[in-house]
Amino acid sequence: MIISLEKIFFIAVLFSVTFSYSQSENEKINTLIEQKRNFNQQNKNSTVFKIQLYNGFEAEAYKIKHNFEIAFPDYKTKIIYKSPEWKTQVGNLNTRLEADRILNIIKEKFIGAIVLEDKI
Repeated sequence: MIISLEKIFFIAVLFSVTFSYSQSENEKINTLIEQKRNFNQQNKNSTVFKIQLYNGFEAEAYKIKHNFEIAFPDYKTKIIYKSPEWKTQVGNLNTRLEADRILNIIKEKFIGAIVLEDKI
């Protein structure tokens, strides 16, 4: 079982609050909230996950995008051109778990879909 850095950080912060007696409880809570905000801000948008539906010719990429939007109107799709291929991708998802959950739903109609990790 893999534990994310955010969970480890959160557990460490909770642990430190439990054994820290130098501050009042309100001050400790405010400090934790600020640390959590800073941690999230530093790691925000550094990695996103996308589901790739297709990689190949332009006409087919647009066809798959259209078919996907009909089947799954709640998800945002986009076409990306990276020479020499066109890619049809779904979303910028925050976690691998979220991407895998959506992939399981999508794979019922788009068998070749895969999850990609993207650094931004």
